[in-house]
Amino acid sequence: MGLKSEDPVKFIKEMLESKSTAKQQAFKHLCWAFSILSTEAKNVIEELRRRAKPGDADVTVEFNVIHEHEFDVKLAGDMLIFVMNSNIVTFEDSHPVIEDEYVKSNEVNRYFGQIMIYNFMADSMKFNRGTDPGYLLARIMINHEKHFFIEGEKDLTEFNDISKEPLTEDILRYLVKVVLKMAIENDLVTPAFTHVKSTTVSQKKDHSLELGGAQKIGFRMSYENKTEG
Repeated sequence: MGLKSEDPVKFIKEMLESKSTAKQQAFKHLCWAFSILSTEAKNVIEELRRRAKPGDADVTVEFNVIHEHEFDVKLAGDMLIFVMNSNIVTFEDSHPVIEDEYVKSNEVNRYFGQIMIYNFMADSMKFNRGTDPGYLLARIMINHEKHFFIEGEKDLTEFNDISKEPLTEDILRYLVKVVLKMAIENDLVTPAFTHVKSTTVSQKKDHSLELGGAQKIGFRMSYENKTEG
């Protein structure tokens, strides 16, 4: 069997100059975006502390940095967790964004950094209820040219397609306010009595009975419907 004529070193060189460089640039833009989100979330919480006058002292708002890739926001009974993934990813060819003309125009345009925004019940964290679910409110994807799209619902659907222009600080600030609004406007719903008539010793030990299995409604239902079938 003869050796292939293609020079492996040349191929590696080209990948370093194209794909790897694009991924590094995407990651730098991702860090920039995450920093803006963190600063804006902190500013919103500080503003709420000044302006909001809840009738109960236990209705609190908090901002906490967990580490350089994660921070959280407590908004009364909700906990929003912002997580920056350190890996740059792409999508399967069946994903709609891959069919976009901008993405198809250059192979490296399809590589994105991602920031995930989850919503948990604050008590799930406080009481360490390991079986309580959290729900993805939004996922923002950013490439090497700061083009972006956001996978989300309600007020975020306008960003579901990849942008024609680079991401801006104003959009990131808007995103923070929208996800906080999405979280607080969706209430808990308890399951039917017949669904919680029996329990297990494990559930008792895990203290998972305190809210009777209550879960978020609203975005929860539409998100679950999208993943079925």
